Amino acid sequence: MASSEGATVPAADRKRSQRIGAMLRSQMRNIAPFLTLIFLTGFFVATSPSFATIDNVANILTQVSVTGIIAVGLTFVILCAEIDLSIASVANVTGIAVAYFTQQESYVNIANFPMAGWAAILLALVLCALLGLVNALGLTLIGIPSFIMTLAMMQIASGISALLVRGQIAYKVPNLVTTLGSSSIGGVPWIVIVAAVMLLGGHLVLTYTRFGRYVYMVGGNREAAEYSGLNVNLILGSVMVIAAVCSGIGGMLGVAHFGSAQQNEFDTYLLDSIAAVVVGGTSLFGGRGGIGNTIVGLFVLGVLNNGLDHINIDSFLKILIRGLILLAALVINVYAQRLRARTVE
Repeated sequence: MASSEGATVPAADRKRSQRIGAMLRSQMRNIAPFLTLIFLTGFFVATSPSFATIDNVANILTQVSVTGIIAVGLTFVILCAEIDLSIASVANVTGIAVAYFTQQESYVNIANFPMAGWAAILLALVLCALLGLVNALGLTLIGIPSFIMTLAMMQIASGISALLVRGQIAYKVPNLVTTLGSSSIGGVPWIVIVAAVMLLGGHLVLTYTRFGRYVYMVGGNREAAEYSGLNVNLILGSVMVIAAVCSGIGGMLGVAHFGSAQQNEFDTYLLDSIAAVVVGGTSLFGGRGGIGNTIVGLFVLGVLNNGLDHINIDSFLKILIRGLILLAALVINVYAQRLRARTVE
């Protein structure tokens, strides 16, 4: 009897260990970014006295706000196992458009069409939504892969930006955009508040709405979603438009935050936004992740970029380190997908 109990206990322990191991493997995509954030924060706190201050935390939040706004829409796209390479160009053309429809100072050499502030904002939002709609139609009706479709849209949006400003720089935008992009309330920048509201809204939609469940279904198993009667093309088209509108909002507020609208102003935001989503743990294969992961990814990038500035590291080495962290995130992403496939089998 004793020997039977002794044999049973190790077996139970093994099963418990297997369950814990399986759980850790399944959550690796979520755990790794969080551990990375903790490690980076601890490292920079230990190496730079100026890093761990309230002012610097506010600085980090402000620095990642535009990326966060753009990354909201991109999270929807990647959850559907698609990609949008036009987000930075759409952000740029929207920011330029809202300035193009605003009265500029006499020294600005741009032949624009000034309108009321609300009309300028509305037209800029319509423009980015239309560009997203073109992406959606190309993907769903024509069947162009999202990588190729949005690569073409990246060039189209860049061309529109060039035509509007012709190498010049515009400075004025509507008062509402200026307030939200460059002003504060109670010491908190409005742009941080807008980013937080949009991230929260994206999380609520993905977590608590039928549309959010459909996004996960399409990304998790598109064929099964079609068999269940779901209009997959409508979901795919919707997320492309959502990504474009989020990019447009980020572009408008970014122009106000930076103080100018010009060509190629948002080029770096393509990599930053994709990195925030992927580093945070959202699966490139769709169906896994969400806004919570994107927030962690934003903080990883924000802490990394800000911390490297505080320790006065070589700017070229900074680019290399960012690339290595993105590569590590991609490796974890792919490895986690393989583990998941193995578990299903």
